[in-house]
Amino acid sequence: MAHYEYEHTETTTAPASAVWPLWTDTARWPEWDIGLHEVELSGPFRPGTSGTMTMPDRPPIPFTLTAVEEGRAFTDETRLPDATLVFEHRLDETAGGTRITYRVTVDGPAELGPAVTEDTADAMRALARLAEASLRA
Repeated sequence: MAHYEYEHTETTTAPASAVWPLWTDTARWPEWDIGLHEVELSGPFRPGTSGTMTMPDRPPIPFTLTAVEEGRAFTDETRLPDATLVFEHRLDETAGGTRITYRVTVDGPAELGPAVTEDTADAMRALARLAEASLRA
């Protein structure tokens, strides 16, 4: 089993209050993350709530929210038979908007980490653009 860590940050002119609703409405995640087909959460956006993520041509993958700091950060975890994936999401206000940071930790097969994070930067840029567009709507 390998240990893999990845972190990426994007900045947006949108305030955190425009990004946060895009995170808490998990059904909208496929709008900005093209690697996802569908995301379902089985309850409120709070620690302990579980859900599934479905990618094209793959069975649903379970995840659980393990930490939520309202309006600022959340962490979710996926436990698979051969791997554990932890995704940390954080918003930090800046003078010109918000810094969005994703940190991913994978304990599992060596090839899993890079495969999971290969489109993260694109998804984060799309999230930032969607947050900015929501201010113009």
